[in-house]
This record gives sequence, C-alpha cells and structure tokens, in this order.
Amino acid sequence: MSVSEDQPRIEASVPSAGFAGARPNGFFTMRALRPSTKVLPEQARSHNRSLVLQTLYGGGEQSRADVARSTGLTRVTVSELVSQLMAEGLIVENGLREVDGPGKPATLIDIDRGRFQIVGLDLSEYSKFRGAVLDLDGRILERAELPLAGSAGADAAAKVVALAAELVALATAPLLGIGVGSPGVVDLGGVVLSAPNLGWVDEPLQAALAARFDVPAVVVNDANAAVLAEHSFGDADGDMMLIKIGHGVGAGLLLGGSPLFGSRFAAGEIGHVVVDSDGDECSCGKRGCLETWLATPRLDARLATATSPAAREGILREAGERLGISLAPVVGALNLSEIVLSGPAELLEGPLADATIATLRARTMEEFHGDLVLRLTALGDDIVMRGAAVAVLSRQLGFS
Repeated sequence: MSVSEDQPRIEASVPSAGFAGARPNGFFTMRALRPSTKVLPEQARSHNRSLVLQTLYGGGEQSRADVARSTGLTRVTVSELVSQLMAEGLIVENGLREVDGPGKPATLIDIDRGRFQIVGLDLSEYSKFRGAVLDLDGRILERAELPLAGSAGADAAAKVVALAAELVALATAPLLGIGVGSPGVVDLGGVVLSAPNLGWVDEPLQAALAARFDVPAVVVNDANAAVLAEHSFGDADGDMMLIKIGHGVGAGLLLGGSPLFGSRFAAGEIGHVVVDSDGDECSCGKRGCLETWLATPRLDARLATATSPAAREGILREAGERLGISLAPVVGALNLSEIVLSGPAELLEGPLADATIATLRARTMEEFHGDLVLRLTALGDDIVMRGAAVAVLSRQLGFS
C-alpha cells in the first residue's frame, strides 16, 4: 500500500506514551508503558482513552460494562470514549454476547486489529538489516532483509531507507508507523547519537524516515526495543534487564513497568564497559570492552580458533564470566528479579549462560540476589522487530 494514500485520522492524544517525558534540563521522567489507573482531571481524557484501549488490547473483546468495571471509569465515560474511538476506526462492535438467562445480551467491542499495520526494522545484526510488516498484535505478515556487506555511515542509512521502502510496499493496510531498533545511543527524538559499529554520529534516522514515507517513525535503541517486546509479548515478570547481543552488546532496563533511558539516553550501554584492560581494541577506541568478548562477530572469530569442543566451551565460559562481571554491580544496585539474554541461541545457551549466572552469584549477596533468574528470551530472532512495533503502538495509540 502506498503511504501517499489518505490515512485514517487518529487523535494524537498520547504523543509519547510509554516513553519518558522531556524536561528542559535534559532529564526525563519515567512513564509506565501500560496505563492502569485513573489520573488527575487535567490528564484524564488522553489517559482514559489509552486505558480503554489497553484494557481491550490485553483482554480481548468485552462489553462496555466490562471495560468500565476493569478500568474503574464510569459507564458514561466509557461509552463516550468508545463512541469516539469507533468514529476513528480503532474500535469495532463484534456482535452480541451469548446469554443463557433472561436479560438483554451485551454488545461486545474490541480493537480493530486489522485496521493498521506497522513496519518494524531490526538493525542489530552484523551481517544484515532485517524487517517485517506486522499487525497490531505483533504477528509478522511479511519479511524482508538487506545484506549489510560492511556498509557504514551514509551507505548504511541508505540501506535502512531502502529496506523500509520495500516493506512499505508490502503493507496491505494503512501504516500506523515505522519502528526501528538501532544499535548505539539513541535519544528520544530518534537521533542515533553514537553507533560505532555502523559509523553513525548524530544520525537523524527518525526524521529521515518520517519525511521520506510521510508516516510517523519511532527509532529506539535495539535493546530497548527488545525489552518492549518482552514486556508485551514475552514472559517479563517484574523488574528486568535484557541483554541484546548482535553487532554489539547493549541492555534495556524495565523498572516498575517503565523503561529507563538515563539522563543522556545511554542507560544499558554496557557494551563499552571495560572488562579487560589488556584486551583487544574496540570499535569505540578503548581496549577490552565487553563487546570485544561478546559481540557476535568477535565471539565467532574467537570460536573459529578453537581446536576442540573443550576449547570452544572454554571460550564461551570466558565470555560468560566477563558478562557476569559487568552485570554484578547492576544487579547489586537495582536488585533485579531477572536477566533475559537475546541473541544467537547457539552461542548463548549452555556454557556462556551457565558461567554468567555463576559469576553473578559469586559476586553478589545470596541473601538478596540468590533467586535471580537468567534466561533466554522465547521471542527468538524477531524480538527487536516486534519491539519496534510496540514502540510505534505506544507512541501513537498509548498502549502496548
């Protein structure tokens, strides 16, 4: 579908839901990804609109009365909001609920899950850029990819636009937006401030995509995108940290249901924490960064030197130990309940994960951190693309 076609009007009531709200001093407040309670009168309309949508998105079709009970809103308020959302094409009626006894059956409503589609891009792999067309439930409808072939700087940015164009052409419903998970430090305006592996400094990727395709675009760090996917579609339970291992190494943090970005947008940038001062040179210019041990191309190169299964296992254990060393202070400071690993399962499962959790437990207080869970995500290779779609959902419609 061409993005030049008329797009249905959506009230921009929650321009930054799920993301931090900017303050003049450059610091940011955290906002929960999912609205769950009533708020102050001056915030009520946009928040309650998101609350209704979130209730339907998570719970499926319900009656207006069900929504009122779940949200704590009055039936009159719910009825007014539903009427508005139906006029915008976001909610549809799905017929009457079956009843056994007397009384008028209730009309069931739900989000129109086929109304929009989203393009999600994953720039985290070192050999290729991947993307998909997704529906509002995060299901992948179409896929495409472009080999990176060592591209950096303007060439890499051009490949992002080319991949997005291919996927936009595959969409069969109006686009809600384009979401991108990029390695590096990304500010809340979608500017990639620094991505050494792609040769980007102050790359205005979000603005470029929005201007090129005339639809909303949201660019976030790849690990932050992965955290959003784990929160919406995975098994996230409580405060968590997700480690994304690909072209580089990064982490996303979810605390109290809110993503943490940091005052300079670099929360979770653990890839350039030095874990071996005499180690290999990193793309950032320092020596012995965690990425030199754990980034997929670096780890693959080390494994290629292994002459036996025991040597391979030793390399993976060393990498896991370095990861555990870098994570132990974070676990101690934040008292996280779980750490999720995302990346090539053949590298992360087994010796690497075992060494990571063993190192963590050896370097933290068992009384407080002994029940820490370390696991691999069940979302596989699609986690960043699906998280990029969640970023669009949250930014545009206020739910996830």
